[in-house]
Amino acid sequence: MIEFFDREGRAVAFCDDGRSLFLWDGRPAAFIHDDGVFAYSGQFIGWFADGWICDARGARILFEFDAVGGPEKPARGPRATKGQRSAKPARGERETAPAHPVLSSAWSNETFAGLT
Repeated sequence: MIEFFDREGRAVAFCDDGRSLFLWDGRPAAFIHDDGVFAYSGQFIGWFADGWICDARGARILFEFDAVGGPEKPARGPRATKGQRSAKPARGERETAPAHPVLSSAWSNETFAGLT
């Protein structure tokens, strides 16, 4: 299981299969296709690269333990109990991903939950 943390070090999301992202409470949030991250509605959210989930402009939103580069990662907070995974909704038709930006070394002002 891959755990994703935000700029405060809070556990926000997890991925059990390398493709499906769930919020920590178990709600399905997004999926990874190639290196794009999409909401289940098909809306493009951002990019998955080097252990980071980045917004469409390349600013960092979430990181996994082994993430490379980017801004300084905060200390990870205490691990909360992961919620039971809910069923994934049907996937909508994926938006076309924009050109891949140069990844920023800054944190995004967006939150992952706010994008999904």
